[in-house]
Amino acid sequence: MADRIDELRRLASNAGSPPEVMQQYLEKVRTGAYRVTDEDVDGLKRAGVAEDEIFEATVAVAIGEGLRRLDAARGVLG
Repeated sequence: MADRIDELRRLASNAGSPPEVMQQYLEKVRTGAYRVTDEDVDGLKRAGVAEDEIFEATVAVAIGEGLRRLDAARGVLG
C-alpha cells in the first residue's frame, strides 16, 4: 500500500504549474470539489485552457489534497 501512495505523491508533485487563470478553479477543487460546475470548466475552456490541461491539473490537485488529508488523519491517529 505504501508504494502506491508514494507513487501518487510522486505523480502529484511532478505535475506542471497550471496557468494563472486556473488558480481560482483549482482552489475550488481543493476546498470543495462538490461545488465545481460545468460552467467552471467551460469558463476555463473559453479562456483558452485545453481540456487535457484542465483534467490533468484537476487530478493532480485532487490527489494532492487527498494525500494532505490522509497525512492529517494519520497524524491524529498516531
